[in-house]
Amino acid sequence: MPPSLVRGPVRLSVTSLLRAGLLLGLVSGVSACDGRPPPESPGPETPCPTRPCEGEVAIRPEGSVRIAALNVHRLFDTVCDSGRCGGSEYEALPSPSAFAAQADQLARGIELLDADVMLLAEIETQAGLDALKARLPEFPHGVLGETGSAASVDVAVLSAFPITQVLGHRDRTLVRPNGSTTRFSRELLEVHLDVKGQQVIVFAAHYRSKVDDDPGRRYAEADATRDIMTQAAARSPRALVVLGGDLNDVPGSPPLLALELNASLTRVAKDRPDSETWTYVYSGQRQAIDHLYIANGAAGTYVPGSFRAAREGGGGFGGSDHAAVVADFLPAP
Repeated sequence: MPPSLVRGPVRLSVTSLLRAGLLLGLVSGVSACDGRPPPESPGPETPCPTRPCEGEVAIRPEGSVRIAALNVHRLFDTVCDSGRCGGSEYEALPSPSAFAAQADQLARGIELLDADVMLLAEIETQAGLDALKARLPEFPHGVLGETGSAASVDVAVLSAFPITQVLGHRDRTLVRPNGSTTRFSRELLEVHLDVKGQQVIVFAAHYRSKVDDDPGRRYAEADATRDIMTQAAARSPRALVVLGGDLNDVPGSPPLLALELNASLTRVAKDRPDSETWTYVYSGQRQAIDHLYIANGAAGTYVPGSFRAAREGGGGFGGSDHAAVVADFLPAP
């Protein structure tokens, strides 16, 4: 793998601070994944061309790792894998120019987050991940959690730091509250990173959507995720262990309560006002469904107050219909 990208202290010009400030706002809703209707804006918003909007620009503490998560919204490639593409079919079939334009817009947004690690959802194939990597040289390392089915929209990780190990958990048998069994909707992608000699473990997730809802499956995904992350933290007690992604449920819901059972994991946005943590708009309602969690059994820590949900205009980010969520963490010294 290429050498790690070494980042020094952040030096931001006034222009870049203002530019980033335009994006550090907040969004919510019920997910539009898997064929759901497009989001509806809760109302017009006034751009802030000369000052930060909805939250101050976060200055990164020295030695911190910035981790962000974004559902990129159906980044399909230009090959029809299912045999049924375009129009009203589930698999989109963009032209080469449309595919490139979507990748360009996503990359521009990702650059503004100034993240070290990106946890992504809804990337169809390696071609989509490669398109983003080609536009984001600050992320020389990446891996796709490909499920192998035609027209799947999968999770992925982009990293400024070398990847030392990749694990998948989709074959694990999960148990719903009613006792029936299922498995992860997408891969629960576990990626180990070498951050200047310190161990960071990230999990990229995208739980079952609410289209033809199966809330028991989403609960089973969360219950298993907590167990898997708790075990990872126990095996690597000096590591920073973080989960991020589109979990398709809101704070206080049974799946998120399952993640937080026995204080195993902490939702880092809980130290921010609810008005600042929404990530999607559905039927005019703002809800936080994209999240970042830290495992409490390991040594890494969250930088208090650093969580932000980044958005543009009426809610989405980088051309997606979801906001990006971003926070700073400190690996163990």
